[in-house]
Order: sequence, then C-alpha cells, then structure tokens
Amino acid sequence: MKKRLIALLGLTSLLVILSGCQLKQTGESITAVGSSALQPLVEAAGDRFTEDNPGQFINVQGGGSGTGLSQIQAASVEIGNSDLYAEQKSGIDPKDLVDHKVAVVGVTPVVNPEISVKNLSTDQLAKIFSGDITNWNKLGGPNQKIVVINRAQGSGTRDTFERWVMKGRSTMQAQEQDSTGMVRQIVASTPGAISYMAFPYVDKTVKTVNVDNVTPTDKNVQINKWKIWSYEHMYTNGKPTGLTAKFMTYILSDTIQDEIVGEMGYIPIKDMKVSRTLAGKVATINE
Repeated sequence: MKKRLIALLGLTSLLVILSGCQLKQTGESITAVGSSALQPLVEAAGDRFTEDNPGQFINVQGGGSGTGLSQIQAASVEIGNSDLYAEQKSGIDPKDLVDHKVAVVGVTPVVNPEISVKNLSTDQLAKIFSGDITNWNKLGGPNQKIVVINRAQGSGTRDTFERWVMKGRSTMQAQEQDSTGMVRQIVASTPGAISYMAFPYVDKTVKTVNVDNVTPTDKNVQINKWKIWSYEHMYTNGKPTGLTAKFMTYILSDTIQDEIVGEMGYIPIKDMKVSRTLAGKVATINE
C-alpha cells in the first residue's frame, strides 16, 4: 500500500512538472503578413519584442502588400503590412482599417554589377520597363541586351516604382518574382539585368543607379529629392487591442525607431523633413 502511494505521488509530481513545462512553452502570439520590403524590420522588431516580453510572439510572413491588405481586411491576421495606402489597392475597403505608419523606405533601380551605366533619367528608366529601350548601348552602356526583372503584381514595391517612374505607362511582359531576395540574386547573376528594390535589400552583389542625377540615399528621400519612396504601413482591423496594441506601441517607440529602423536601412518617420499625402502632395514638416 505504501509503495503504491509513493508511486502515485511520484506520478502526480511528474504530471505537475510536465504541465508546468507545457505552460512555459505556450504563450500568446499574433501574426503580421504582407510587404516583403517591410518584413525584415517587423521580424527584427518582433524578435526584440519577444526578448523583452518572454512568452509573447510575433509571427511575420511576406506575400506582398496586396496579401497583407486582403488578409487584414478579412481579419485573418492581426496586422497587414503594406508599402501602399489601403486606398490604393483595388478590392480593399479601408473604412474599418487603421493605418499605423512605422517607417519610410526608398526604392532604387539596381543593375548587374557589370553594367557601366551610372545614371538614368526617369524617362529612360520608364522606357526600359515599358520595353521601348532594349539594349544598354542606347544608354551609353555596353552592347548588351537589357533583361528586365519585375516584381509580381500585388507587390507594394512594384506599385511604388510604377507610380513614381512609369506614371501610367504600361509595363512590358517580363520575368516576375515575389521575393526581393530572389530579385537581387537574379540581377546579380544575370548579364544585362535590371530591376528595383527597397533600400534595405541592397548589398554589394548589385549596383544602384542614380535617377535624374540624384543618388538613392536616405538623406535625399527625407527631403523628397529622391522621389521613389513610400511609407511603410502596418494596418489593423479596427483599433488594436491586447498584444497587437502592445506591439504597435513598441515598434513606434524610441527604442525601435532609434536602434533598429535606421540601422536596417529604413527611415524613421520622425527623421522625414517632408510629408506626402495619398494624392502625392508634398509638404515641409515644421519642426
């Protein structure tokens, strides 16, 4: 009888220990989906958030701005990441969506490193992506066919590029990629290739190109001298509550804005010298 009691007590203790471990392994989580341009920042902020708040997790997925907006509209996720205003996306009803601008990102054309062209006018860039210019020798470069790599439909980066470069011109049929990382890899390894990407993705494997003799830098974005940029939006379906509200406050805190946003190649909202409306109207920010 005594041995049986000891065995039962031992089993009970083991169950308590296992239950305690299970509780430690479980936690609260939310999911943010959308813009691949914004994804690295949200992932980094999410990791830092979990370090500061053990047991609370931020699941981050890409898929493009269109996916983020449609998912948050359907309330399938807690946060929809977008390079675009919700109003810019067809099929999206913005009335229940709340916009949280968390950063600004520049978008730059990038070419294969072997291409010697250093500057393009906006018109030349548009003619490349419309298919009107097909060889680099028309632009002062080598006798090399231009290989256009585009982002997929639904990409906020693509919409930003088309809005400020194409300005209504049709884009040619070309290879399309969902992933900015894949775009970078293809441009780096394909002779004559050109595409575009958000500043944080640019590395030494590709070469940026000036546009209208303006260099793609944060400083030039801040004053709208470099015009190919967008706000980074994190949309919630209604006013955020609970963990979502806590994370939104966290990502807009000085800790993240000062220590992570700038370091990762984004521009903190507070560093912008101008604002730009949905309609494209630019105004100086009075400090």
